[in-house]
Amino acid sequence: MSFFTLLLLYLVPRTITMHHGTRTPCTDQLPLDLLSRVLPVGAPVPPSGLHMIQTGGVRGLRFSHPHPSLSFPSSQLLMNCDLFPREFSIVVTLKITRMAPKKNEYIFSVVEEKDEGLLLGLRLSRDRFHFLFQGHGGVMERWVFRGVRLADNRWHTLVLAATGRYARLSADCNTPLELVHSRSFPSDMRTQGSRFHIGSQGRRKGLFSGLVRQLVLVPGWDATTDVCPSSNPRLAELAVPAVLLDLPFKQTEISLALPRYEAEVHVSVGLERKCSVSVRGQLWFNPQRKGLYLCDGAVWVPMLKESERLDYVEEHQILPTSSETYDIEVFHVAGVGLMAAMAHSSSGLGSAVYLWKHGGFQLYQNISTYGALAWRHFTMGKKVFLVVSNSAGGPGEEEEKAPEQEEGVEMSVIYRWSDRKRRFVRFQSLQTHCARDWEAFHIHKHTYLTVANHRQGDNNHTIDSVVYRWNPGTKSFQVHQMLRTSGAYDWEFFTVGPYHFLVVANAFDGVTTHVDSVIYVWLNGNFRVFQTIKTFCATDWEMFQIGSRVFLVVANGHRLHGNGPSRYAINSTIYELDVNAQLFIRFQDIVTYSAVDWEFFTLGEESFLVVANSFDGQSYSLNSVLYRWQGYEGFVPVHRLPTIGCSDWEFFNFEGESYLIYSSAKAPLSKVFKLKTH
Repeated sequence: MSFFTLLLLYLVPRTITMHHGTRTPCTDQLPLDLLSRVLPVGAPVPPSGLHMIQTGGVRGLRFSHPHPSLSFPSSQLLMNCDLFPREFSIVVTLKITRMAPKKNEYIFSVVEEKDEGLLLGLRLSRDRFHFLFQGHGGVMERWVFRGVRLADNRWHTLVLAATGRYARLSADCNTPLELVHSRSFPSDMRTQGSRFHIGSQGRRKGLFSGLVRQLVLVPGWDATTDVCPSSNPRLAELAVPAVLLDLPFKQTEISLALPRYEAEVHVSVGLERKCSVSVRGQLWFNPQRKGLYLCDGAVWVPMLKESERLDYVEEHQILPTSSETYDIEVFHVAGVGLMAAMAHSSSGLGSAVYLWKHGGFQLYQNISTYGALAWRHFTMGKKVFLVVSNSAGGPGEEEEKAPEQEEGVEMSVIYRWSDRKRRFVRFQSLQTHCARDWEAFHIHKHTYLTVANHRQGDNNHTIDSVVYRWNPGTKSFQVHQMLRTSGAYDWEFFTVGPYHFLVVANAFDGVTTHVDSVIYVWLNGNFRVFQTIKTFCATDWEMFQIGSRVFLVVANGHRLHGNGPSRYAINSTIYELDVNAQLFIRFQDIVTYSAVDWEFFTLGEESFLVVANSFDGQSYSLNSVLYRWQGYEGFVPVHRLPTIGCSDWEFFNFEGESYLIYSSAKAPLSKVFKLKTH
């Protein structure tokens, strides 16, 4: 197995020593989005004093007056430490129209609750950028960057990085200004009993009068390299709240007509109502359905409806497996029932097919596999097939071994369901190279299979993945087309109108995980490049539709370049098809932790996404997150599900009940969760 695969799936967590009873600084944490802490999620009204403004083609927030809802206790942000990080970065994107001479305005501050003393703050004056903090002995220290002129009615992104006596300020990814102060930033600044205030110091004097689009505290490292270089340095992004990303239309500068915030909301009542651009953002109540809907300019999005709704998620079954599992495929076989094929890592024990009986999955059949990474179920007519992605070579048992298979050669295998034997039997073997995924699909009555070949040998990741086509004459799959891929991890096929698409998740090119993933379109009997998208160790694509809107979401695994450190907490991104532009454009970023899978499903009229978070840089035991579609807001988190090295999620229905099952790449178990509705 290659170094890259070992790095992603077999990393041994670093030993973590807990120091009880001592003050612990905040280091090696994730980027902390301060704006999202004061933006309401799903609230009918905004915090008092907060306004959303669109200008220059993007959105920002304006503060009209301080309010308790625009502050929060430091303990809610710095949860696992008592001290402010001794090394940190602050990333802020802002726009200032004008600023009076001798006026100081706070972007944010940390204030002691007891005596309202300033612990630290970031503020601006007309041509200076100030970072203030309480030094030893309670003395207020000031680091001042001079000649920083930002009041030009343009967007700017600034990164302040500080450690010890050193600080530097980068504006719009230009050459940074550097400071060496006579006194170091304290390594023992206690944050207990203090509050973060966004846009002020907790009082009207010093209130920030400009717009803020991004405000992120990054403990533990210099975030400049994460923000720069950028194709749009004035709007370079590290973590922008989702509600500020999606633009309904372009204008110069207006207060957006958002029902959640400031618009006068009109609710129409009736059995029929047309949704169009002219009534975008307006509500319609259907008394017959008892449903409340929001017009997004094209379709009515359900906001409140008396139908099946997700209430909570409960653990239903813990399923011990023979070894760690990288993938689950859930499917039906007529006359048999609901089945689940699990790709087990152990070559000696092989993989297993389970059958749902008596309210849970029970072992049905063992199949010899060799480093299995994925299963794919498909049908041709009434015949049922399973194809496995084997990533290692092996001789196999005599009854399972193909005549053409040689010792150590990697062969993936197609199995066919035998009604007579009531089991899956070997049908065809295909040579693959560390195969990570199969995708099966039909185009114009022809059946195709495409394999994601991850690497050949130890280091060659830029190789051909293969599209196979079923040949009725030879009754076998034969090579149809070769597609160049870079550490391919996943294929996703989908159809929009008369067009067929195939998208590959490219993960690694041998040097970096920052590689293009590619969307192909079917033209004249072959797949042609339609669009390339920059991804970071892309491990999965999931296509889904909500109403007439078409989306693609990518699971980004981690950032790695050469021998540098890996970043596991990064954005995975949802893209939406823009029919007019004929491109998929970014719709929403979601922070994930070495994500390896997305699963989309619906309950009633509600839509959901669940992500497989697998590793955060220290531990495999972390929450995977279930997100619900909230219309204008995009997807918002509604449930956190504890998982161990989560590698795959599958949704299924059986006998009127809805379930989720996940597999673990780090523990010999899978879990079934039951979705409780009301």
